[in-house]
Amino acid sequence: MLNTVQHVITRGITVPVPASLTTAPHRDFELELVSGAWPADIGGEVLFSSPQHHGSLPYAIFDWGAICRLSLEAGQRGASPGRFAWQSRSIQSPGKRLFDRHPEHFAPSPIGYQSPFGAANASNTAPLPWGDRLYATWDAGRPVELHPETLEFVAEVGHVDTWGGSSMPMGGVLPFLMSTAHPVVDPDRHCLWTVKLEPVLEPTFGMRPSLVRWDRQDGTQVQHWPLDGITFSGSIHTVSQSRDWVILCDSGNFKADPGEMFGGERTLTIDAEVPVWLIRKEQVEGLPSGTPVTPTCFTMAPPTGHYYARWDDTDGVSVVWEGMDLMDLALYLRPDDLDVNGNPVDPGVVGLYNMAMAPETITEVVFHPERGTISHVGRFREDWAFNLQLSAMDWSTEGLSAPTLHHVSYQGCRPGNISQRAAHLYADRIDLGRLREDTPGALCSFERPSMELKGRWEYPDLGDHITSPAFAPRGAAPGSYAGGEPGGHDGYVVQPVCNDDGFRVELFDAARVSAGPIATLAGTNKETIPLVLHSAWMPAFHQLADAERLRFSSEITAESLAGVPEELHASVRAVAEECDGLW
Repeated sequence: MLNTVQHVITRGITVPVPASLTTAPHRDFELELVSGAWPADIGGEVLFSSPQHHGSLPYAIFDWGAICRLSLEAGQRGASPGRFAWQSRSIQSPGKRLFDRHPEHFAPSPIGYQSPFGAANASNTAPLPWGDRLYATWDAGRPVELHPETLEFVAEVGHVDTWGGSSMPMGGVLPFLMSTAHPVVDPDRHCLWTVKLEPVLEPTFGMRPSLVRWDRQDGTQVQHWPLDGITFSGSIHTVSQSRDWVILCDSGNFKADPGEMFGGERTLTIDAEVPVWLIRKEQVEGLPSGTPVTPTCFTMAPPTGHYYARWDDTDGVSVVWEGMDLMDLALYLRPDDLDVNGNPVDPGVVGLYNMAMAPETITEVVFHPERGTISHVGRFREDWAFNLQLSAMDWSTEGLSAPTLHHVSYQGCRPGNISQRAAHLYADRIDLGRLREDTPGALCSFERPSMELKGRWEYPDLGDHITSPAFAPRGAAPGSYAGGEPGGHDGYVVQPVCNDDGFRVELFDAARVSAGPIATLAGTNKETIPLVLHSAWMPAFHQLADAERLRFSSEITAESLAGVPEELHASVRAVAEECDGLW
């Protein structure tokens, strides 16, 4: 049975998300078991990406990145016997090292830091495990590699020249490469598929996308192929794939507004439907880098940032489409904002994103690229399904080939995190009556491919902010991503819960989410954590893989230094020497 915990909410009184999301420090601490029994057949660790909140940026999710790690085995990663380690490390990329030396030269803007050194790669959005290697990603920068033991920065991926140059000619030694937060690992080709976006002004302001491939053993170069004749208005937050196809999509829920970037008010709104592009992998095999390719085009609704394809594409390209109905991620909360109930927004949420203004839709569709058609297989949308934030799935190749359950966290309706500015901008598209009251968050399990709701656990404490869940397989062998019965049902869902009264981690049997947590961890001193974004499970690795990697010094040329004030050249060379000695 689905649990239906009762709750009481007073109209007009909103419960903000935890203030600790913007005030808690990044630190190491230990968690202890406070309820239930921790299973012996769970291992590995969960990684989380987090933007460090320095307080200077108007939009906090553009700040410098940190990587956080939760060990799922007691006594590991330096924890005391019987306790579990939480660790957090600032990602000391070349840009972050220059920022630490010269913060006065980094000017805050609505889209991150601007500096004479070039564009800042925040590396703050998603961890990306790839076998025994670990990366951190961002939508406006290259992936960066981290050491799987120390979590320290190792190298960025691909010389800027092999990316086809910067996305915009901004100058300096830090190239501006707009990419995606979710590249995807190809287990057959031993490569990573990602994208590059380049702003264009004709016929209107938009983005021109390229498909990018990076082969595992050589981190010094990538290949790229522009999509012939394609421009669009949003971003590509996710790249997905099947065995034979790469799937790209205009996220639609994040659109850069040039007027806002130059100090005006935001006037752009998200799209009702978005373009989707499929590229057959063999289409670019052996094709020289830089050669345009023609994709197969579709249209989908509602927009989404996250979509995940089944690996087996024998009967078409089957995709879980996590809709973001009326969630405009380009909107953020300002100090002078009022929420939809007319209350001043809580100072603790200033700088965070404007939350969903409608319930979300999750669906499974099958693209038939040879026929140019789409089959809708399953769909779920209920009035309580607000803020479909993040999901957990079995990322092993075996699990992606025959998925069984897809787990999703809904954070509930949060009027205190919806501004009146947003409501006015979307006045003709929203139902304000649905946005007056807080509603509980819930962890849910959906059957593949029907999208039938198989389990739901509700969080009646409105002070609980459930964030990125992760699936951990049951009984995976050391170094393996697959458990005994891959697919998403045979294992555990790790659900982090943020609350100003203390951070906790709840563990669910993936096959029986509605039964509630089987074990709970909590900080030994009621520690809280800052905002974390995406998560990923991976086995525990300790050694840095042997591979060719990009050295920061290799991109420093007389031309790239020309835009940097001469008095800062010594710092650039010092940072290059530091980074060149990291591996």
